[in-house]
Amino acid sequence: MESAVANLVAPGEPAVVASAGKFGERWAELCEAYGADTTHLEFEWGTKLDPEGLDRALAQLERPARAVYVTQSETSTGVINDVRALNEVALAHDSVLCVDAVSGLGAVELPQDEWGVDVVVAGSQKSLMCPPGLAFASVSDRAMARAAGNPRGRYYLDWARTAAGQKEEPPNSAFTPAVTLFRALDVALNLIFEEGLENVYARHALLARAARAGIDSLGLERFGPDDEGANVVTVARLPDDIEGGKVPKLMRDTYGVTIAGGQGHLKGKIARIAHCGYYGAFDIVVALTALEMALRDLGHEVEPGAGAAGAQRVFAEAGLAPEPVG
Repeated sequence: MESAVANLVAPGEPAVVASAGKFGERWAELCEAYGADTTHLEFEWGTKLDPEGLDRALAQLERPARAVYVTQSETSTGVINDVRALNEVALAHDSVLCVDAVSGLGAVELPQDEWGVDVVVAGSQKSLMCPPGLAFASVSDRAMARAAGNPRGRYYLDWARTAAGQKEEPPNSAFTPAVTLFRALDVALNLIFEEGLENVYARHALLARAARAGIDSLGLERFGPDDEGANVVTVARLPDDIEGGKVPKLMRDTYGVTIAGGQGHLKGKIARIAHCGYYGAFDIVVALTALEMALRDLGHEVEPGAGAAGAQRVFAEAGLAPEPVG
């Protein structure tokens, strides 16, 4: 993510960030750290980024924005943003769109070349099923040309330096990479290719439908829009009659199941169940069961087995209870 700011925006140059969650805010922090003239469009957490709002903001700038920064999968809220529509707006204003796809790449469709998205950044630790430690930036020729016109100094994060090494024969890296993690990535990508990318997307969609059904069956309100494309994280509002901040720790320490709680002003108010990467039907059923038991332990009445039953109905209707990666 930092490389997308370091290469594209010099101090004092205009940049626009559109955020609706904790990770979108990180783009704004990066732009401000690099001295950009930053316009930060802050949408309500749990909503999608609004392309029309972005269009209005870009039109009102005195100078065209060199880059626009958005998040594909906002894991703090579970929302998936419409990257294609946001990119069309950025292109109309001759701005480079930079997309944080850290959690969504490999779980949610993002055909970069087909849509004409200039920059996509991601990491190894989410849907690509590897330990943290690798970061990727897929950069268009247009974005590379714009970066070449940025006089600000940079070294380790310099796209041109990295690209030059990749053009050598054989290809080389500018610096010593995390070789063991690349080995892990090679295995993970082979698993994805063996399953087939469309099948991977379909598996994530089915797991997400089951998670949503389980949350509904527990009588909990889902956080964010009702979106069939939200296939990375499912988020539930926690009941007001319990101390919501205790739920993740109780699930982990008592039932051996790890989920995430809320961040920022949502701390203690939501529970986030991930289903991106190496996940299958059993993981969803177990997570919902542990959530149900934690709610009951904290004094909130829930029908025994309701969440698991809701998820299993989805799998039964689909005639499929997917295993992780095929």
